[in-house]
Amino acid sequence: MKALDEARAEVLSVMPKLPVAKVRLTESLGRVTAEDAVVREALPPFDNSAMDGYAVMASDVEATPVELSVNEDVAAGSVPTKRVEQGTATRIMTGAPMPLGADTVVKVEDTESTDPERVTIRKTSVSGQNVRPVGCDMARGDIIVEKGVRLTSRHLASLASAGVDPVVSAMPRVAIMSTGDEIVDPSTESLAWGTIRDSNRVLLRSLLADLGVPVVDLGIIGDDPEALRTAYAEAASSADVVISTGGVSMGDYDYVKQILGELGSVDFWKVAMQPGKPFAFGSIHGVPLFGLPGNPVSTFVSFEQFVRPALLHMMGALKLLRTRVNGTIGEDVDTNEAKTVFLRVLLAHDTDGSFVAVQSGGQGSAMHSSLAKADAFAVVPAGTGSLSAGDDVTLEMFRWPEGRSIDE
Repeated sequence: MKALDEARAEVLSVMPKLPVAKVRLTESLGRVTAEDAVVREALPPFDNSAMDGYAVMASDVEATPVELSVNEDVAAGSVPTKRVEQGTATRIMTGAPMPLGADTVVKVEDTESTDPERVTIRKTSVSGQNVRPVGCDMARGDIIVEKGVRLTSRHLASLASAGVDPVVSAMPRVAIMSTGDEIVDPSTESLAWGTIRDSNRVLLRSLLADLGVPVVDLGIIGDDPEALRTAYAEAASSADVVISTGGVSMGDYDYVKQILGELGSVDFWKVAMQPGKPFAFGSIHGVPLFGLPGNPVSTFVSFEQFVRPALLHMMGALKLLRTRVNGTIGEDVDTNEAKTVFLRVLLAHDTDGSFVAVQSGGQGSAMHSSLAKADAFAVVPAGTGSLSAGDDVTLEMFRWPEGRSIDE
């Protein structure tokens, strides 16, 4: 059997990189930056007020209360026309440019005014208080988003404020299919004896949607060699990556092995992980192919450990793997010592705030319920075997975004 890290490194080493281009900001969500995004001008570009209040000279409000004359109102989007001098103030709104002469803003709550031309300052203010100086957020030439980062809404907001359209990778187009005569559409109301509803394509579409990846859904392909040949050929011609589920184990009717051997260069591995030991990887007509196990939890684990990092690698991302944190196991657990085991767990907080993990249900690779309830994987490394309640354990937070490079 291949060790998990060895198998994943082998996959990543042959994944092609996608082309890059400058795109509109509105089209960049979920894509990976191909170069550093750099600020072209200081942000903010002018000194402005951080509060609704009065722009004044700090020397005028060293002792309060003090009454000042109001020389004008300045709203956000307008420009001051009068200089603040000793004994005067400008009524100013949040975000409005600071008038010349003023060096501090007294917030409106610390003032009193019954006459629009006069204001009483009730609280002292020091120079620079409630003022956002030019460039306090970003200076010209600063890097807003580094190369290799998958763009989120937070990044897009910063890029928008700087007026920067990023240079990003293309998105991989992914073809998916489920294989097997026992699989029927998930909308099937009444199951015939011996059939099961197809959850794997629903799962894969959702996982790929989380990455923003366009999907070609080829549906369910039965255990028919000619239908499989046609489907795999179509998949390879219409996508950058092909994912199929089922047909990679040792069954007599697993025609997938035979067909993939005819159409491409595909290796069938036993990976030392649980769930998800049977795994196929290679290419059809030069297009990378992932053959995942048919059991739904195995599909999920295999996607998380192989497909997701591979797609992110194609896109140029530096962080490929889910964030891991430390915790403790809350119960005795026996696992397979020969494999890296991914336990589906629920998380609670100990009295010191640290995570405590307990199994979310049965750990069989066909058990949907424990996956649906789970918060994370408790990762039990190969060679470990049993855990006792209170033992330290690594938690892989599959509800969190990627946070690790391949070397972490």
